[in-house]
Amino acid sequence: MNSPILSVQGLSVRFGAMYAVNQVSFDAQQGAITALIGPNGAGKSSLFNLISGALQPTAGSVRFGGMDVTGVAPNRMLKAGLARSFQITNLFFELSLRENLRLAAQFLEQGRGLLRPLSSSRLAMARVDDLIGQFDLSAKANELAGNLSHGEQRRLEIAVAMAARPRMLLLDEPTQGMSHFETKQTEVLIRGLAREHGLSILLVEHDVELVMNLSDHVIVMQQGQKLAEGDPATVRANPEVQAAYFGPSH
Repeated sequence: MNSPILSVQGLSVRFGAMYAVNQVSFDAQQGAITALIGPNGAGKSSLFNLISGALQPTAGSVRFGGMDVTGVAPNRMLKAGLARSFQITNLFFELSLRENLRLAAQFLEQGRGLLRPLSSSRLAMARVDDLIGQFDLSAKANELAGNLSHGEQRRLEIAVAMAARPRMLLLDEPTQGMSHFETKQTEVLIRGLAREHGLSILLVEHDVELVMNLSDHVIVMQQGQKLAEGDPATVRANPEVQAAYFGPSH
């Protein structure tokens, strides 16, 4: 088997006397969809923040692409090829959809285009056009982000995270607040990013059926610790997972 693109070993973070994440270890494989599930307060978002560099760990390590990136700042993680979206929509609502993408794509200029007009940045402009087509956003390209529907905003946020051409994408509750139809659209989108574009994806998601349909590997957390992991069928059949997460079987 190839080396994992992401390897988390013994990762912990403590706030005072309480461990939000306690000795969590797992691997995420290249081109696979790995999901983190668990009840509210299980430590999923804290684990995400540790991996992306938003939180400094108390103990443990994070390796990405074979490099030790433990505690590396989010901007350096992006440069290394790891991007993330957020549970709360994180867009410039007063700017158009296209302008949101264009600002994100400026990263491709590596500083060379930051003092020039955005329109003169050819790499960024080309990437924006690619993303608008890939994410089926052309009809709303000139709409203010604040005027988009919730589902469109979430799709735009994933496109923004993709602007820097990451090798791995962390998605925090990508379908939160979506209708059933929008959730199905997002499921197809995420599957396509992994299957057709070879992107590695790590996601936190409350929709258990979505996770089971979409994921290659599932990690279940409870009270800051890893309770179980495996392929969706194995996780669903685990008695401890059934008792703690899915409820008692009948």
